[in-house]
Amino acid sequence: MIPIREALQVTGLTEQQWRLLRVLEEFGPQDATKLAERASLLMPSQTRIVQNLSEKGYVTRRTNPEDRRRQVVSITAAGHQVLVKNAPKAREISDEVAAALGEEKVKMLVSILDDIIHM
Repeated sequence: MIPIREALQVTGLTEQQWRLLRVLEEFGPQDATKLAERASLLMPSQTRIVQNLSEKGYVTRRTNPEDRRRQVVSITAAGHQVLVKNAPKAREISDEVAAALGEEKVKMLVSILDDIIHM
């Protein structure tokens, strides 16, 4: 985690904020509950993180037109840009981890994480 934390210091984002932006980038606008689930965050934490990202201009929140009790969170152009700008370093770190572990262990790790997600 040290290389990831060091890389994120440049962005001014926490690991959880980065993860939320990545989930929004991958899955598009989504209900706040689904976002918390996909980012593996508790709702109170997710709410606080979304508020902070909103203040930075990286996400927007709007009322879900189908259920006015819920909010839909979307990544903004600025949020997308911070991901694009830092993608090469993220890929570099990912490649280093993959090289250190080897292909078989990476496959095993992904499989285990997938199992945990679907518990």
